[in-house]
Amino acid sequence: MRMALDLAQAAADAGEVPVGALVVDESTGEVVSTGANGPVAAHDPTAHAEIVALRRAATARQNYRLTDLTLYVTLEPCAMCAGAISHARIGRVVWAADDPKGGAVLHGPRLFEQPTCHWKPAVEGGLFGAEAGEMLRAFFRRRRGGTAAAGPR
Repeated sequence: MRMALDLAQAAADAGEVPVGALVVDESTGEVVSTGANGPVAAHDPTAHAEIVALRRAATARQNYRLTDLTLYVTLEPCAMCAGAISHARIGRVVWAADDPKGGAVLHGPRLFEQPTCHWKPAVEGGLFGAEAGEMLRAFFRRRRGGTAAAGPR
């Protein structure tokens, strides 16, 4: 998760919402791919950190199924990212900060609990949650000139 936090900081430094992600093969310790939020620079609303990392992992593995891999991300995945995680058949998702407004795993639609969800990864939240949450709050305080933050994405 430390690497994901570094990726999130790089995204913030580039003016993007600070979210970082990486896909890891836990059996070998190999970092298969990384991603940082990039919708602004890429002019792409789907360029969330998770999507970027999933695309790169699929390319690296030459397979759109990423079973037995773990996705680490600094913020609870949104509905779009949770859907992509399910389609990729990621084995496990670990996130840092919960996202009560935009999250879709523990909050909102709880996508993996829906009967129409075909693949349900193991999930774990809270790893470095305080640090990731403060990074997001600080980013939005700076962006809004010191006022309270709204949603993270």
